[in-house]
Amino acid sequence: MTTREHRCVSVVAQRDGSRTITAYRQDDPDAAEMSVHLTAGESQALVDALMPAHHSPSLLSANDLGLVAERIELAATARWNGRLLGDTQMRTRTGASIVAVMRRAEAIPSPTPDFRLAGGDILIVIGTREGVEAAAAILGQE
Repeated sequence: MTTREHRCVSVVAQRDGSRTITAYRQDDPDAAEMSVHLTAGESQALVDALMPAHHSPSLLSANDLGLVAERIELAATARWNGRLLGDTQMRTRTGASIVAVMRRAEAIPSPTPDFRLAGGDILIVIGTREGVEAAAAILGQE
């Protein structure tokens, strides 16, 4: 494809879901200036970033329900580092729910109360704006 700025860009889709995006030099459209290989998961994340409305219309929008979803990183110095998720009593204290945890390149959906938190974890929290802010304050305790 050629962009409005007359830049040539290509995307090669592999059967495993990965993609290779290449941008070509303006002075030589046959010479690659940059090439990036994305895993299937990274490709999906890019689609989500570029087109958040691509999801099925049957999915509920959290904003329409007065809910927000946020990523909250657990610091290595946080009180909860190394402790069980259930120890936070998050839902009871804030009404917000931790619906997933991202640890390195792994996603842990629906973590149970006996899930052990670790510094660097990214917690996906959903709830009211007030509930999510309270959750962030609790998770930020040292």
